Amino acid sequence: MKRATLNIKLIIKIIGSLLVIESVFIMLTSLVAVIYRENDWQYFLGTGIPAALLGFLFIFRGKNAPREIGRREGTIIVTLIWIVFTLVGVIPFWVSGTIPSYTDAFFETMSGFTTTGATMMDNIESASYSMLFWRALTHWIGGIGIIVISLALLPMFGFSGMQLFGFESTGPTKDKLHPKITGTAKRLMFIYLTLTVVLTILLYFGGMNWFDAICHAFSTIATGGFSTKQASIGYWDSAYIQYIIIIFMILSGVNFSLYYYAFNKKIDKVRRNEELRYYIGIMLLFAILAMLGLIDFNMSQTFKSVELEFREALFQISSIMTTTGYSTVDYMIWKPFTWIVIIMAMLIGGSAGSTTGGIKVVRIVIVLKYCYYEFKRIIHPNAVIPVMYNRTALKNDVVTRVLAFTMLYIGIAFFGSLILCISGMDIIESIGAMVSCQGCVGPGFGLTGPAGTFLQIPTFSKWFLSFVMLIGRLELFTVLLLFTPVFWRK
Repeated sequence: MKRATLNIKLIIKIIGSLLVIESVFIMLTSLVAVIYRENDWQYFLGTGIPAALLGFLFIFRGKNAPREIGRREGTIIVTLIWIVFTLVGVIPFWVSGTIPSYTDAFFETMSGFTTTGATMMDNIESASYSMLFWRALTHWIGGIGIIVISLALLPMFGFSGMQLFGFESTGPTKDKLHPKITGTAKRLMFIYLTLTVVLTILLYFGGMNWFDAICHAFSTIATGGFSTKQASIGYWDSAYIQYIIIIFMILSGVNFSLYYYAFNKKIDKVRRNEELRYYIGIMLLFAILAMLGLIDFNMSQTFKSVELEFREALFQISSIMTTTGYSTVDYMIWKPFTWIVIIMAMLIGGSAGSTTGGIKVVRIVIVLKYCYYEFKRIIHPNAVIPVMYNRTALKNDVVTRVLAFTMLYIGIAFFGSLILCISGMDIIESIGAMVSCQGCVGPGFGLTGPAGTFLQIPTFSKWFLSFVMLIGRLELFTVLLLFTPVFWRK
């Protein structure tokens, strides 16, 4: 078969355009260094200016490229841009010595952009304000999706990006909120920005300073989990802050299109959304199970102790299931029964069309319905029983893709855990780290749990998990397609 001709010039042009956008974010971070009178502004300007020049060079090199984006070009661009953003974003951390090891700095930056939140830093408070701000900003940029952010800006460079949106947005179905894809991107960005601003204000009135409030708003709405404190949210020991973050983690795990429908008074679309009901139901069920694992039934329970146990359980489950990764306690000291609940929450994740990772609730619902209907088909072999979702019969190809994705996701988690074991990690740590990074959750088990970091794992494991975070963030197929011979043929 003939090799497909790639539109290389278009790929270079779009990568250059997105690189210019990243350089703007980097240079803006230098203002934080100036505000706090830090010398780190030089690292951000020293990174941002060359990145901008390189971006414009790429744009010039791609001048007059055909503007149509094919499937191959879309896949390559979406995958490459996350790698390019990481390669550029790592420079301030590494050159400044904030994270001296390039491997560790690359892992931290990839963890930021993919909103994983797994960290290499074991003394977060020692980092400068500007470095902590950039660390949180990588979450915010990656949370809504680098491509979705860029879609609102790409018309300035002369083209749109429906194909890019198709590869960036998650879930078996995609809601188009506006006839033009740039309109959809702008509406998603408005919702994202609004949630960020509201949460920042609420956290400030809860006792955080403006810097901590902004950084935690970035991390929460992006469901990332990077904190400005080593003890994460547990640093503040505030019920108000914890409940506010719980609420906004849950809100960030909801399909963003539902906010648009609610704003336009299409309440029926929100009320009838099956994924939303299952998402809330599963989270509450897991929180209750975790709470039961915390209760000491041999001691009399006061209202205060029950409330604390409920809050700790709900916080950790909402943090894990929305793949945010914040912590208020070390769940490794909980009963092993709760670890199973946590693993299940890591695997399921949040809603499609949100900033969360994991398999996604909609896929779990479709798989369970398929299994249930298969029992009915055995009893009634001549009956035609389609899988229904949101009162609509799903096409067979949609159900097939969901089943294939779920099987592939679990298979990768299994074999990835095996690879981590071979690399020298403990079995519990391997499973926790693999499931966590694949689902973009953050903390795992053992040394990589909420009280630890990924600093001590083998170097090979760090690079392997960096790749795992990438494929997890782009939902497997987008990246793995590049490794199939058929992708490169007509």
